[in-house]
Amino acid sequence: MSGAMMSRPPPATSLRPPLLSRENVTRLRPLLWPILETAGAAVVAWYLAQWLLSNRETGFAAIAAVICLGATIGQQRERALELIGGVVMGVLIADLLVRVIGTGPPQVGLMVVLAMSAAVLIGGGALFMTEAGVSAIIIGSSAPATLGLFPTRPIEGLIGGAIAFVVHLLVFPPDPLLHVGRAANAVFATLGRTLQDVAAALDAGDRARAERALQDARGLDHAVRGLDDALVLGRDTARSAPLRRQARAPLERQEEIARQLDFAARDTRALARDTVRYVRTDGSPAPDLAAAVADLANAIWTLAVAFEDPEAREEPRRLALRAAARATEAMARHADFALIEIAGGIRSTAVALIRASAAGAPDDALPGDAATEEMLAEPVETREAKHPTNPAP
Repeated sequence: MSGAMMSRPPPATSLRPPLLSRENVTRLRPLLWPILETAGAAVVAWYLAQWLLSNRETGFAAIAAVICLGATIGQQRERALELIGGVVMGVLIADLLVRVIGTGPPQVGLMVVLAMSAAVLIGGGALFMTEAGVSAIIIGSSAPATLGLFPTRPIEGLIGGAIAFVVHLLVFPPDPLLHVGRAANAVFATLGRTLQDVAAALDAGDRARAERALQDARGLDHAVRGLDDALVLGRDTARSAPLRRQARAPLERQEEIARQLDFAARDTRALARDTVRYVRTDGSPAPDLAAAVADLANAIWTLAVAFEDPEAREEPRRLALRAAARATEAMARHADFALIEIAGGIRSTAVALIRASAAGAPDDALPGDAATEEMLAEPVETREAKHPTNPAP
């Protein structure tokens, strides 16, 4: 009996996470401002609709503001307007149908079908269609409201949508630099991890690490596209929101870095593919090339810092130059064509990182393309002797 009691599982309540766990509190902190923003928009929409509609009950204006504000977070201005249009369309269709067929579950179902179908027919996407359906359910479940001969619910929808648009994109717009920075972190993390695996594979002839690097490299396209989308949204926000105009210059610099990161991602994918091919056919360790790729990985981590801090641009440039110099030495040392091809990939990746680090710098602060090519061709010892102010660690 005592054995059975000892084997009894703990009470179910002990397995439940605490209601106010530290993780949940941490998640709440960055969301407090959007929550307050949404509540403020709902209150403003309510009072504005009451004022415009002669003190009638105007709860749907607040509902529409909350729906639209949630739907427009992270969306471009045109996309936000499209989603607001979906809400208004669903309200209009449902309000008209309520007058003809009344309310009830079958009627609500028909309203949802018609509202979502209309959204698709005019070219709306998944969110547009969903917002139209949600609005149809809300309106189809209540009695129609009019102001004279005019239905008021579509007007309330327009008021709530307009308030959401103004509050989110004009008065309290999202920080475009924060959004872009998060997207850039995904690119830097994948690039750095891939290059670290390539370096380890070359250092030990590790086929598993090489194949893992290639697998990660194939996911770079998705991360780069996410960064491009974030930059498009950031530029749109910086243009339309007066409070975010100061972000335009940093975004231009980050856009140039992102363009070079795209080149670096393509070169890294080719580098990973060449490394897999080499370790499958030969697999002999190549520590000199491994050291060069490790420099590239470190250049990526330091470029992640320079992405937001232009003053940190020199360190990624120095590491990329050292990687290229080591690759140049390896090309002269090795007779194996596969290793020479890998060295060439290292140099190509280094060029993209050097140009990324130069983004936004004054014209006379960094060497031009011709000088860069000359420095790429220099062995490590020669380059370090010419530039003793940044000795290699």
